[in-house]
Amino acid sequence: MPRTALEVFARPRIEAERRADGSVLVRSAEPLGPYAPSMAHLFRAGAERHPERMLAAERDGDGWSALTWGAARERADGLAQALLDRGLGPERPLMVLSGNSHAHLVATLAAYTAGVPVLPVSTAYSLLSRDHERIRAIVARCRPGMVLADDAERFGPALDATGDALAVIVHGERPRALRFAELAATRPGPAVERAFAALGPDTVAKLLFTSGSTGEPKGVINTHRMLCSNQQALGQVWPFLHAEPPILVDWLPWSHTFGANHNLGQVLAFGGTLHIDDGKPVAALFGRTVSALRDVRPTVYYNVPAGYALLAPRLEEDRDLAEAFFSRLRFMFYAAAALPEGLWARLRAVADDVAGRHVPLTASWGTTETAPGATTAHFVSARCGCIGVPLPGVTLKLAPVGEKDELRVAGPNVTPGYHGDAARTAAAFDREGFYRTGDAACFADSQDAGQGLMFDGRLAEDFKLMSGTWVTVGRLRTSLLSATGVLRDAVIAGHDRDEVGALAWLDREAASRLAGVGADAALDDPALRAHLGARLAAFNREPGSSTRVERLLLLEESPSMDAGEITDKGYVNQRAVLERRRADVERLFAHPRDPAVVTPA
Repeated sequence: MPRTALEVFARPRIEAERRADGSVLVRSAEPLGPYAPSMAHLFRAGAERHPERMLAAERDGDGWSALTWGAARERADGLAQALLDRGLGPERPLMVLSGNSHAHLVATLAAYTAGVPVLPVSTAYSLLSRDHERIRAIVARCRPGMVLADDAERFGPALDATGDALAVIVHGERPRALRFAELAATRPGPAVERAFAALGPDTVAKLLFTSGSTGEPKGVINTHRMLCSNQQALGQVWPFLHAEPPILVDWLPWSHTFGANHNLGQVLAFGGTLHIDDGKPVAALFGRTVSALRDVRPTVYYNVPAGYALLAPRLEEDRDLAEAFFSRLRFMFYAAAALPEGLWARLRAVADDVAGRHVPLTASWGTTETAPGATTAHFVSARCGCIGVPLPGVTLKLAPVGEKDELRVAGPNVTPGYHGDAARTAAAFDREGFYRTGDAACFADSQDAGQGLMFDGRLAEDFKLMSGTWVTVGRLRTSLLSATGVLRDAVIAGHDRDEVGALAWLDREAASRLAGVGADAALDDPALRAHLGARLAAFNREPGSSTRVERLLLLEESPSMDAGEITDKGYVNQRAVLERRRADVERLFAHPRDPAVVTPA
């Protein structure tokens, strides 16, 4: 096991080209190496080399049920034949309603093999929604030929919303539904090999519906070129993957590009093993994640900031857990949202205390439209908030938009567009063919592009105060969460107002630990208000109206999926919350001040 991060990361070499129009092109000087024609080719090659190796494990009582590479190949080929027999193909995708599982994995591999786009849908659309309108809209746009669900009863209402599509069930009973196990036992014939032989980089691998932080869901076309080139690039910046197959403990959903394309894709590309964590970064389920980490010691660990916020205190309080977690860990990796600096420092402190070597805490940036990797911080000096440098094969354009620079992307990892939506596809690219992400960035060091980029918020979320001062929402939100320590999430408000305010939701576990507030305490609890008031006062010592939060209102009702306040990835949609909760925004800024509003002490 290498002892330093320098042996984990390939040293970046970055080129920057400054243009007369104020834009900057940034790219890796390392050329992208050859990549496989499809993910099915990568999977089959791995299954032939190590058929007895465990590909995936899912919870089975207190233990784990294993699926080997060889068994996965056998079932995937059988299911591929069943898909072809029932007319699925490029225009008739396979829809998956349920979460991560052996069945979901086999279905994905079968679809890859048969040239059938796989269409995984967030379980929030299936299980949390009451009207299932998003599922109906996706079905109407994509016309799936088959719909897979893990449990007939739990997913029954969602299956009802899929209309006449053929239902396939793993557990339970449903009229006219087919059994997954029987389909996977189909004897594969020549049609499977013909379909496999026809695969190429431009074959559509999957359709991922995403709304990002704003807007309605869009069906992002993911080709095999996007997925395979992304894994090739990761192998170049993390070269240890070629000699050390990754071992993951991962909950991130396969309906999301981070969990599916990045993490599961890495396991398929480098012959690894994925232990499916049936926990989630919420207090009620995080114990399952801790249990999985006690059983399995990962070599790399991926999570979102909300997950690390729950993991940090467990590692601090339980040295045995911390020593097991870090025992063979190459690095910790976060993405999908910014990590508060206070949380960064806590994780670094635990790692430095117990690991006996430097374990980097690194980040990346990308979107569903970029497969997802566009940048990664594969250097030791990266600080909190740094999203790194372009991956090999990727060219970034920092294009001036107002007072910021928008990140635009070109490369083999970029989507050809949105399924059945020519207008959105045309609007997504600039005149040079760069994908317009709507995200902003700036150089960590204006004199050295090799020091990476800092995320600078979303252009659509930032706003001006009455004074004309710009408020950078993403950066301010992250700083506020870190400063208070007891908020689960927040939405920044103040467009055309005199000052900045925030609507927020309480993290009751953190509030109990840091503010001495009981688990069932009211939101107007005096101790909680005193804690928040004091933290706001300390936070606001930084000069400048755009970095000060003068008002904070705690909300009882959680963000609503049906109302669009939660994206498909599970993150708060800033625009939708402010629109739906206009009455709360008015309370936040009311004069005289509403008694529920917390102000700096």
